[in-house]
Amino acid sequence: MLGVAGGIAAYKAVEVLRGLAESGHDVTVVPTDAALKFVGEPTWSALSGKPVASDVWSNISDVPHVRLGQTADVVVIAPATADLLARATHGVANDLLTNTLLTARCPIVMAPAMHTEMWVHPATQANVAQLRARGIIVLEPASGRLTGADTGPGRLPDPTAIVDAVKDVLRRKPTNDLAGLKIVISAGGTHEALDPVRYLGNRSSGKQGVELARTAVSRGAHVTLVAAHLHVEPPAGVELVRVSSAQDLYEAMCEHTGDVVVMAAAVADFKPHTEAGKKIKKEHLDGEQVSMELTTTVDVLASLVQRRSGSSPLIVGFAAETADHHDHLLELGQSKLARKGCDLLVVNEVGTQEVFGSHENSVVILGADGLSVQIDRSSKAQVADALWDLVAPRVS
Repeated sequence: MLGVAGGIAAYKAVEVLRGLAESGHDVTVVPTDAALKFVGEPTWSALSGKPVASDVWSNISDVPHVRLGQTADVVVIAPATADLLARATHGVANDLLTNTLLTARCPIVMAPAMHTEMWVHPATQANVAQLRARGIIVLEPASGRLTGADTGPGRLPDPTAIVDAVKDVLRRKPTNDLAGLKIVISAGGTHEALDPVRYLGNRSSGKQGVELARTAVSRGAHVTLVAAHLHVEPPAGVELVRVSSAQDLYEAMCEHTGDVVVMAAAVADFKPHTEAGKKIKKEHLDGEQVSMELTTTVDVLASLVQRRSGSSPLIVGFAAETADHHDHLLELGQSKLARKGCDLLVVNEVGTQEVFGSHENSVVILGADGLSVQIDRSSKAQVADALWDLVAPRVS
């Protein structure tokens, strides 16, 4: 069921409907009266292939205000206005959409959209916190251009990203085992500047970190994604922090704290000792050998472990290794786990299979408590869920 509240972003919900329908889902659209002032019934009906449900008094023999919620596999509200969030929080049932929210026992995903002042208002933030505490997935809005000249947080997340979030909810048995947790995840590869044009970097696409963020959101967590250079779009519903270098990443990870910290970013281990102020020219080198003096970058994972107080937050590290065989991979992983001091370490071998940029991964998850779990080649979303399955009981 796609609920549409009365905000200007209702026109973007048309693309959410299209994405869900083209993915093979049977979608019933339930707009509010205000939403129909932005997008009319013919549009919703044409794209869903079904009559629009908007009135508790229509088809009364079907008892729509009860049946729609009872039969849905997932309820998606896009956009969810400040008014809709408030009514949902307090159990107001004064139209078909809010009646349905009271009868739904399936996962509910809300994608807020409103002006920045409305989003950051204490009343709205209190409503969002209460909804999340009940297990409802309230996505963080995007930041960007709003109605008129306004810019800031409150923009509806990209419709494609909303569809991906819904697919992730439907992919597994519903769970909100991460509800109430604040999780900080790093993803992507850092760039270390050589000159204003060139840099030292790595092949990380950021896909595994993005899937960790997406699955954590769909399991109820409030997620901050500290993104270095990504080759994929960030997921809907995260607080996004952009960084570039290893030092940028370290400072952002220190600033944004949580109950769980996951260092999935591929941090460049080396950087040029000095950064040239101008582009380095090669015209007069004529194929001559060029030397570059390197220095090591900050060890972000080890530094975060050293900074924490006691056992909080729980810290998860990632290790990409090239190993001669599986036992060698485990040796490298155990050595790194001891050296870094994190609680869990996700180890994957990158020498014999394409991991960077792939949609799949195979890993071994090691724990400081002696845990060793092998995850055979699976989608990166499944790898992410396997990790959260291990994290959830450790922080509950």
